[in-house]
Amino acid sequence: MKSIAVFCGSNDGASPVYKEYAVALGKELAARGITLIYGGATVGLMGAIADSVMQAGGRVIGVLPHFLKKREIEHTRLTELIMVDSMHERKLKMSELADGFIAMPGGPGTMEEYFEIFTWAQLGLHQKPCGLLNVNGYYDPLIALFGNMVQEKFMQEKQHSIMLNDTTAEGILQQLADYSPPPVKKYLTDERT
Repeated sequence: MKSIAVFCGSNDGASPVYKEYAVALGKELAARGITLIYGGATVGLMGAIADSVMQAGGRVIGVLPHFLKKREIEHTRLTELIMVDSMHERKLKMSELADGFIAMPGGPGTMEEYFEIFTWAQLGLHQKPCGLLNVNGYYDPLIALFGNMVQEKFMQEKQHSIMLNDTTAEGILQQLADYSPPPVKKYLTDERT
């Protein structure tokens, strides 16, 4: 893996542990020579991970929509900052640049980014790994919800395997490196034809 997109909050969160994990993930990415692809802002966990990668000598590419330039405060010290016209273009550009994806704690924007990239994997639009860095049990309810989707037959077990999760930077990066995509979901079966 040469690059990983990280989706995360534009706030620090309620506990200092979230920022600590963002810094740890940034250091680990730099140590492994993996370029960080992220949302291009200086604030919150986004800024913390970008600063951490750069302080450790790594590369960071930010992707920021023009309308968020002032609101999220563009990061001006990145290896590269790509400006785009919309949130849709942001996700598309990040997906093109990244070899894998990690969601750290964040709000609805982080969830929307993760769900879209997960859905693209489920539909076979890419075969890149999608991980959750489950800091402080933050994603426990989401992990349980995905299990319920399988139990209630809204998701196949093989598609459930797209969602990787770990509680450490090292662990999630290893899972992403070892990932083998499942077969693309088929809607027609012998019983339906």
